[in-house]
Amino acid sequence: MKRFELYPAIDMRGGKCVRLFQGDYEQETVYGDSPFGMAKLFADHGAKWIHMVDLDGAKTAEKVNHKHVLQVASELEVKVQIGGGIRTEEDIDFYLRNGVDRVILGSVAVKNPVFTKDMLHKYEGKIAIGLDARDGYVATEGWLNDSKVKAVELAKELAEAGAMHFIFTDISRDGTLEGPNVEAIAELARESGAEVIASGGVSSLEDLHVLAGRQQDGIQGAIIGKALYTERFTLSEALEKVGQ
Repeated sequence: MKRFELYPAIDMRGGKCVRLFQGDYEQETVYGDSPFGMAKLFADHGAKWIHMVDLDGAKTAEKVNHKHVLQVASELEVKVQIGGGIRTEEDIDFYLRNGVDRVILGSVAVKNPVFTKDMLHKYEGKIAIGLDARDGYVATEGWLNDSKVKAVELAKELAEAGAMHFIFTDISRDGTLEGPNVEAIAELARESGAEVIASGGVSSLEDLHVLAGRQQDGIQGAIIGKALYTERFTLSEALEKVGQ
């Protein structure tokens, strides 16, 4: 069995490391002035991956904080996945050419499934689909808009087109430290047959233990954000908990 991966999260807005509560841009907490400095701290504590999100990009539909992403990808011994504002093949190619390991397509997967399927085919294994759901339905544009598309149905359709990785966020849990929606994550993994990375709500080492125990369902990893920033536990403790 593949190892369960942990993805410490760096959400960027205005060049700073921030966290939003349930994706609300009006409920922002700043945790640092340097995305690179935060990434280096995570790398020094054993991170193999860094999950980066360009929140400005998610809102404006174009790259904004990309220089921080490229600095992490080029100067640290970690793998990087990036999401937020990636809408074109030029964006995808830009990041992959400059050392990023995985690019996340979110809103565009709902709005332009034909383009998304083309990209999945062309950049096999290098694209993750970010499915952010509210009550089972996908939300888009930095969670500002709800769609009429069910997350599970979209996952099945895109998995058939070659999607190997999904990042599933239950918006109601994000930034709340209330624990992840394990059953919804497991259902998405089982129904799609792809690997799913859990995002949103991780608050304790026990949450990670539970998620890691569902690898047979297809839960491959977990993104950790607020729990690290509020010192609920350290990354070293988390890595130890999931057996790394």
